[in-house]
Amino acid sequence: MSNLTLESQAFERGGIIPRKYGYKNGNISPPLNISDIPESTKSLILIMDDPDAMGAVGKIWVHWVLCNIPPETKEINENSIPINTIEGKTDFGEIGYGGP
Repeated sequence: MSNLTLESQAFERGGIIPRKYGYKNGNISPPLNISDIPESTKSLILIMDDPDAMGAVGKIWVHWVLCNIPPETKEINENSIPINTIEGKTDFGEIGYGGP
């Protein structure tokens, strides 16, 4: 059994996300690489949330929701979403990416 992996070449795991991906700066979504997707996968969902926001706003903050990502998707380019993917509402009250 494989373990799905999600990474970005824009920052290191646990590292600081560059300012251009921040809500008050460029607010563009980072590039993502997806690997080891199980063969039986019908679609993918991505929820980008921020558990560190609990102290500041009293809840885990949702920055990005993507649904219906095709299972053959290996990368999501910067400032884009895969075809037929649906974006959901963030805790900013907006549809689409809302950076940290």
